[in-house]
Amino acid sequence: MSGGVPGRSSRVRRILRGPRPEAVPVLVGWACTLVGLLDIAAGVFPRFRHSRMHAIAEVLPGSFGPFAAALSLSAGVLLLLLAHGLKRRKRRAWRAAVALLPAGAAAEFVYRHSVVGVVISLALLAPLLIHRDQFAALPDPRSRWRALANFVLMSAGSLALGLLIVSVHGHSMVGNPSLADRLTHVVYGLFGFEGPLAYQDNTSWTVAFSLGALGWLTAVTTVYLAFRPEHPAAQLTEEDEDKLRALLAKHGARDSLGHFALRRDKAVVFSPSGKAAVTYRVVSGVMLASGDPIGDVEAWPGAIERFMDEARAHSWTPAVMGCSETGGEVWTRETGLDALELGDEAVVDVADFSLAGRAMRNVRQMVKRIERAGYETRVRRIHDLAEAELERIRRAAEDWRGTDTERGFSMALGRIGDPSDGDCLIATAHKQDEEPGPYGDLKAIIHFVPWGKDGASLELMRRDRSADPGMNELLIVATLQAAQKLGIKRISLNFAMFRSALARGEKIGAGPVLRAWRGLLVFLSRWFQIESLYKFNAKFQPRWEPRFVVYRASSDLPRIGFAAMQAEGFVNLALPLPRFLRRRAAAQRPCAHAVAEQRDVRAA
Repeated sequence: MSGGVPGRSSRVRRILRGPRPEAVPVLVGWACTLVGLLDIAAGVFPRFRHSRMHAIAEVLPGSFGPFAAALSLSAGVLLLLLAHGLKRRKRRAWRAAVALLPAGAAAEFVYRHSVVGVVISLALLAPLLIHRDQFAALPDPRSRWRALANFVLMSAGSLALGLLIVSVHGHSMVGNPSLADRLTHVVYGLFGFEGPLAYQDNTSWTVAFSLGALGWLTAVTTVYLAFRPEHPAAQLTEEDEDKLRALLAKHGARDSLGHFALRRDKAVVFSPSGKAAVTYRVVSGVMLASGDPIGDVEAWPGAIERFMDEARAHSWTPAVMGCSETGGEVWTRETGLDALELGDEAVVDVADFSLAGRAMRNVRQMVKRIERAGYETRVRRIHDLAEAELERIRRAAEDWRGTDTERGFSMALGRIGDPSDGDCLIATAHKQDEEPGPYGDLKAIIHFVPWGKDGASLELMRRDRSADPGMNELLIVATLQAAQKLGIKRISLNFAMFRSALARGEKIGAGPVLRAWRGLLVFLSRWFQIESLYKFNAKFQPRWEPRFVVYRASSDLPRIGFAAMQAEGFVNLALPLPRFLRRRAAAQRPCAHAVAEQRDVRAA
């Protein structure tokens, strides 16, 4: 393993660091936000748009004034929605902005008669046209959930902005209506109907057109997002999975996270030679890889280059979670990215493990107590289980899950019992009860994936909530004791985030900064199990292997952290299905053996 620590500054790294993204799209995005706010203000606030020419235009026949106010308001709202896409160099956002800016400038002149407003809009249009080559990013993966989110957010924003439009024209309002009447008028206006409020002069037309424009925007954008061609997130194809398995068969012993590259909700890019690959998932605009590249280390640079090319093509933020020190060195050397130590992976060498000694006393006593309570353990390969027992284990793992969404990304496979994963290891705890439950005598499950030919990596731990405490310790010890018979020499346990900070912060002589950092981590452990995972892993006296996060700039870290929390299942922005619907969907899916048979038929 390389001796250097990735993430430390060096002159060579500064030279090799690739160019930062162009500043023009970011500046244009902020300018688009400013112009959008100006257009909204011009359409909403009477004093903002007041001029002598406006006073004359208000008495002219026709509805040019109210129509222009609605157009200015619509253009402003749409420009606000497009600003983020422009910052990310999206081509479709550029096309829409080029069409909207002249419309907003026309509305500024017709309704507000502001030369300054026209100049500002056209001043933004100029750099868009001059630097059009920089806005070439491809679309992001998308789903129908975007339409629902747009409807909710646009409806709330339209209600708030509509209430503001109704209220700022108080000088022209007849009487003094209540807040309920104003809200009613807004709701009616969003649907194109006349509300209970009355205005003097042409103000009623201005308010009606503006509210109607907001309702039209909400409806049109929602319909567009709902019925546009879906561009789903890339999935691992059967051909890609076969290639990855071939690479893992040759080089899988290098990284304990290698088998997790076979998650089928990931996409993959291969090196030009096909001897290395990087798997990833796109989450909130972050192209998130996990672990080291798969395959021959000599071919890693080619796969990494393809990964970075894909990130640039879509204007995604590149990031790697949980790579090893060797992986971090290669990533930083080839791309100019930086690396930061994220935590440590607990690895237990089977030959060195023993329950004897003072350090293992607590684990030893817990295991003996549980065994005296009548529990027994079984450690087997997946291909040694009968289908009926495997199906019972799957149902138990689903029902015993403590959260609505499946958690895990960098160290989770997301499935149990697939025929192609026959070498996976499963440890189960059993106890005979007077009244057997829906899963028979099954009380706890631990699932491991292969780590090369002589290793295993922990993937999942589930237990019956009514079972005695200590099930996980019992099954890990049982796995370590049975490992040699199964040809396993090393076992990777959970990943402990910020493990070194927790360990150093509790020692005598730790400084105030380190103690404060440890205190924050302990506080966050109430939600993210930071300290508990570290202490659980430490029970088995493992050796600690550092893991790193690779990132482009420090300003990207909050976004990468949020995307990682989404990928790991700690934050769920989509609306999860109720548990009974998930069970129905699972029941309608073909079982693992049926999928294998279908693949065999297609192959034939």
